[in-house]
Amino acid sequence: MAGGQERVLRARIKSVQSIRKITRAMELIAATRVVKAQDRATAARPYSDEITAVIIDLLRAGAAKEHPLLRENADARTAAFVIITSDRGMCGAYNSNVIRLAERSIAAAEAQGLDHSLIVVGKKALKHFRFRGMKIDAVFESITDQPTYDNARDVAATVRRRYETGDLAFVDLAYTRYLSAGVQQAMVRRFLPLEVPSVSASEGPTADLEYEPSPTGILNEILPRYLESRLFSALLDASASEHASRQRAMKAATDNAGNLIDELKPRYNKARQAAITQEISELVGGAAAVQGREG
Repeated sequence: MAGGQERVLRARIKSVQSIRKITRAMELIAATRVVKAQDRATAARPYSDEITAVIIDLLRAGAAKEHPLLRENADARTAAFVIITSDRGMCGAYNSNVIRLAERSIAAAEAQGLDHSLIVVGKKALKHFRFRGMKIDAVFESITDQPTYDNARDVAATVRRRYETGDLAFVDLAYTRYLSAGVQQAMVRRFLPLEVPSVSASEGPTADLEYEPSPTGILNEILPRYLESRLFSALLDASASEHASRQRAMKAATDNAGNLIDELKPRYNKARQAAITQEISELVGGAAAVQGREG
């Protein structure tokens, strides 16, 4: 009995040690990727800041807010939701937090009598909503690990065309905002209609500039780029958040595996000692029986 328990414990310890090696490797990979993702998000921030500054200058120069992306479609009866999750798991509550917030927003829209339109980014959101039988209008996979600006342009174009035609009442964006390596916040933000920076009437242009063809014409051309830059920023935030969440999850798994090994080893040593004691007892008993027969 003791020998059998010894073999079971030895096999279990080896299994946990193998799992710990895998989770440790995944933790190191995620740590490397989160640094790269954070650098990409930082590198993309100047573009977003500059395009925002240009919009402010155009508004100060008297640009009219007449673009379809700025208006509210009061007659539309459909609300769209762009939901950004990961393609892979092993990242803790990263996906479930975003999906839970998205479901609350969908329920709130339905309570207002609106239909919903889902645009999912990542396989986890696709599997979740497809399993629940919800209609999915657009799917984007294999872009969350290292998103590009072209990816953001494709996703933005999906909702932009429908909003400009008046088909959508609004578009909400559900994703995880990256604040630091230890803090990521799942959130739902209004994506359309666009919210441009407010400028008071007393403010004039920051420089004496002449705009061709006109401030309004330039603003109308820039707003789609502004839309894409906002989505690209959200994709980069989501990517960094995913890797940070995976790093923490794998570190916790590695630590738990180490704790389990520490618990199993004393039990294994005790079972091994019992097996050795039993073998010695059997040898002594056998020797005594042989001596008794010889006597």
